[in-house]
Amino acid sequence: MVGFRSQTWDDDDPCFVISVVARMLSVHSQTLRYYEREGLLEPARSRGNIRLYSQRDIEKLRRIKSLTEDLGINLAGVQVVMQLMDRMAEMEQEIKRLTQRLEQVQARRANEEAR
Repeated sequence: MVGFRSQTWDDDDPCFVISVVARMLSVHSQTLRYYEREGLLEPARSRGNIRLYSQRDIEKLRRIKSLTEDLGINLAGVQVVMQLMDRMAEMEQEIKRLTQRLEQVQARRANEEAR
């Protein structure tokens, strides 16, 4: 009997080829290539130079599609919006880190005052 190997999958694991992603998003493969040329995303490449998309890439493509189709934003605007969203996520992480640090300092100060 062959044992089943336990493997965890990550949202960043590139595993979808362009034709599958195009079908998932109901867009043409050429659209995905165009987004890549415009610098909106950069899929991984296999040894044979085949584009491989991760789950995170697909989520990003869904946001791009929503911004262009639902909100009518052009690709230059999409690029600005995506950069702002990335910056906001970075800032949220920084706020979280600083909040944790502040809580540590406050706890230490409370311990010192209690003595």
